[in-house]
Amino acid sequence: MGLVKSMANEMMKEIGNKSREFYEFVLPPVDMHLDDDKLTVVIDIPGFEKKDIKLSINANILSIQACKEIPEQNKHSIICNQRPNIIDKKIRLPIELKKGEESVNSAKYEQGVLTIIIPVQKHGKDIKIE
Repeated sequence: MGLVKSMANEMMKEIGNKSREFYEFVLPPVDMHLDDDKLTVVIDIPGFEKKDIKLSINANILSIQACKEIPEQNKHSIICNQRPNIIDKKIRLPIELKKGEESVNSAKYEQGVLTIIIPVQKHGKDIKIE
């Protein structure tokens, strides 16, 4: 019976590892809302510390990198680990920002949700209809 239990634990670890790898590739889920003067990007990345998240923006590409450390004492006792440990995502923004004109100064990370507000400059002018 001990052999079957050991094999089942190993199989669960492997399933967890493959699930985590899939989620690291696909995640994080992103919502974007465009208003007249700003683009709001909401990204779900629970389980990370604020200090572990790095953001950058270059032209219209938003880069999100996050990496969390697993404490040494927990490495041997983990049976299943499906939550991502690493996120490396590049998101094409639906607005045009010229290189050097990216004006995001800060982001907010609260309860696993990262919120970025990107000011949008209006191009052109409004035409009055009579």
